[in-house]
Amino acid sequence: MDNHTKEKIEAAAFRGLVEHLQKRSDVQNIDLMNLAGFCRNCLSKWYLAAAADSGLDMDYDQARTAVYGMTIEEWKRDYQHEATPTQKQKFEETKPLHAVISGH
Repeated sequence: MDNHTKEKIEAAAFRGLVEHLQKRSDVQNIDLMNLAGFCRNCLSKWYLAAAADSGLDMDYDQARTAVYGMTIEEWKRDYQHEATPTQKQKFEETKPLHAVISGH
């Protein structure tokens, strides 16, 4: 497979993941972190890093809007809930497995 085709396929897979996460507003970021070691914020940071690597001027809020499909303020208002003590404990226990995000 040539690089152009590979990048097109990767981009389509990324768009599918973002679309799925936007539809699953019932799933909290802490749950994603606890189960998979990454969340919407991690994806936003990877998006921001890719934009910077491409020479694009973008800030973290713009990257989060691209991933969340709305501003972070709107997301927090409409969908984010306070983490339970159990979720917080699991978060701490799984920290060694969380995604490493360059520059963060």
